[in-house]
Amino acid sequence: MARSDTAATPDVTAPESHATPGFEDIALSPEAFQARVFDWFDEHGRKHLPWQENTTPYRVWVSEIMLQQTQVATVLPYYARFMERFPDVAALAAADIDDVLHLWTGLGYYARARNLHKAAQQVVNEYDGAFPVESVEALSALPGIGRSTAGAIISISTGQRAPILDGNVKRVLARLHAVEGWPGRPAVERKLWTLAERYTPQVRLADWTQAMMDLGATLCTRGSKPDCARCPFEEVCVAHARGEEKRFPESKPKKTIPTRQTLMLLVSDEAGKILLERRPPTGIWGGLWAPPLVEDREAAREWIAREARGAHLEAPLASFEHVFSHFRLTITPQPVQLGEAGLAPAQAAESVSESAADRRFVDPAAPDAVGLPAPVKALLARCTDDLFGL
Repeated sequence: MARSDTAATPDVTAPESHATPGFEDIALSPEAFQARVFDWFDEHGRKHLPWQENTTPYRVWVSEIMLQQTQVATVLPYYARFMERFPDVAALAAADIDDVLHLWTGLGYYARARNLHKAAQQVVNEYDGAFPVESVEALSALPGIGRSTAGAIISISTGQRAPILDGNVKRVLARLHAVEGWPGRPAVERKLWTLAERYTPQVRLADWTQAMMDLGATLCTRGSKPDCARCPFEEVCVAHARGEEKRFPESKPKKTIPTRQTLMLLVSDEAGKILLERRPPTGIWGGLWAPPLVEDREAAREWIAREARGAHLEAPLASFEHVFSHFRLTITPQPVQLGEAGLAPAQAAESVSESAADRRFVDPAAPDAVGLPAPVKALLARCTDDLFGL
């Protein structure tokens, strides 16, 4: 749809049958809204992203999962490496989870990687390697895929009509219509889905999906500085008319974020290698590799008595903080020098490691190709720099 097709007739018209309680309507029909989005996208939209080439459901799916909570610029190198290593769903399904997590190291939110692996195996085992893109309901039944992600995969890879409502689109619609309330609340989200359904066209669905995400990512951005002057909806946006762009969408109600404390045991052998354990599948850094974690020095002594008799604690190092989505973790690196007895065999009842395969000593200068949490990766680099004297 081109703006020139409607140049003789103003597109700012009062909608006749779209009034919906709970938000302000705008003087713009769905058809006029769609025309403005397509005109803007044709001139300014992003059209050369790697996942826009050969838009198979698999390639689009991986990109959509990586882009959750992560900016495009950050995702680009990770996506390239991931596609090179796992070019199709069969390759990903057959991979070891450690390989998947290793390639994900640095992107954060590691549950995304674990769900990718699980979903790939489910697609291969239950759908003969073909994604169930016939419906949003079928696709969103796979691990890690919600309604909006399913809509994006379907619309981009097949051209079927499937509305989306990711964070970018929520922000555009919430400001445009001054939708009151935090979008995470079910009632507010329902209002936003109503708007997403209203505006989604019947044509150019891949372009539409990318355009709506681009509007939120490049113009109607987070925080206090959306680029309203370049927005195709500047004169009809309710939040802009009120001067309340910063207020919409409303933020999640603030809660006090608790702070937890832990000692990270830097257990080193005579060669200077550091002990890593595979974390349990759930909880902090699920499935990743990290040094043993204990609550305090007393717990560290108990760990030594149980796991490494003859080892001794050295002076703790400077603490640092790592912020998770729901708490802050103050980490104190605690060097532990192994004695002649070495390390006791891993036992499920005594350690997070259920077998010897879940423990390994690594050279901090060249850690094995496994998934490492960002602070652990940084800590190993500091060991390499010999800042700890290990």
